[in-house]
Amino acid sequence: MKRIFLFLTAALLVASTAFAGKTYVVSVTQIVEHPALDAMRNGVADRLKEKGIDFTYNVHIAQGNMATNTQIVSQIMGEQPDLVLAIATPGAQACAQKIKETPIVFTGVTDPVAAGLVKDLQNTGGTNITGMSDYSPMDKHVALIREIVPTAKTIGIIYNSGEPNSVPNLKALKDEAAKVGMSVEEATIANSSGVYQAAKSLVGRCDVVYIGTDNTVVSAIESAVKVCTDNKLPLIVGDVDSVARGAIAAVAVDYYKMGLQTGDMAVRILVDGANPGSMPVEFLNDLNLHVNLKAAKAMGVTLPESLVARATKVIE
Repeated sequence: MKRIFLFLTAALLVASTAFAGKTYVVSVTQIVEHPALDAMRNGVADRLKEKGIDFTYNVHIAQGNMATNTQIVSQIMGEQPDLVLAIATPGAQACAQKIKETPIVFTGVTDPVAAGLVKDLQNTGGTNITGMSDYSPMDKHVALIREIVPTAKTIGIIYNSGEPNSVPNLKALKDEAAKVGMSVEEATIANSSGVYQAAKSLVGRCDVVYIGTDNTVVSAIESAVKVCTDNKLPLIVGDVDSVARGAIAAVAVDYYKMGLQTGDMAVRILVDGANPGSMPVEFLNDLNLHVNLKAAKAMGVTLPESLVARATKVIE
C-alpha cells in the first residue's frame, strides 16, 4: 500500500509539474475592433490568467473586411493552437468551415443555430465547436424605446445586410415592434464608412433610431451619434458599451462578463479535457441598463426618473 501511495503521489506530482510547464496557444479571430468585442477578448484572457494558465494569445483583427476574415483562418491553422477563440459571427463561421479538429469557442454570436455553427443550443452536433450567444432581448429593447420616446411610431435601424447576426436581429425587431403597433424603417450599409449617410437617410423617416449588435455599425457609432444629435433624433442601442460613446441608453449583457464566462468554457476544454461537442451553448442572463444623461439632453429627450433610478450605470 505504501508503494502504491508513493507511486500515486509521484504521478500526481509529475502531472502537476507538466500542467505548470504547459503553455497553451490560443488563437483569436475578431471581425472588427470596438469596445464590446474587445471587452469579450479581454475577459477571456483575464479568466485564463486568474486560473493560473500560461498561454500565448495570438490576436487577429479583420477590420471589418470579409476577405481578411477568411485569410485569418489560414494564419490560425498555421499557428497550430490548442484552442481557437472566435469573437462574433463572421469569424466563427469562417473558422468552422475549415477547422475541424482544434476546439473552437465562439462568443458574441447572436444566433449560433441560424449561423450554422451548431445543430441546436443544447446539442452542438458532436463537433469541435461551442460557445456563448449574446442574443438580444428585443422585447426589452422595444420596451426601452417606448419608455424613453413614448410617442414614437416608427423605429429606424441601421445595419449591415451582409453581417449574419444582423438578419435575425432585424426580424426580431420587426416582430416586437409590430406587437405594439410600431413600424420599422431600414438603412443598410456595406462598411463602417457608410454609417453617417445611413443615419442621415433616416432623418424624417423615423421617430427614434435603434442600432443593435451589428459590429460594422457599432465600430463607427460616433457617426450615428453626430447625426442624431444634430437632428434631435433619439438613439437607443443594443450594447451598453455604446452608451458611453454617445447613445442614450441600452439594456444588454455586460460583454466583459460574457468574456469571463467564455473563459470558463475555455478552461474546461484546455485543462479538464471537455469535449466542445458535448457542451451546450451558454448565455449570460443578467442584463445591465446604462443611460447617458448628456446624450439624452443633446438629442432632445428627458429620461423618466424611474428609468434613471433603476439604471446599472448613469453617465452624466
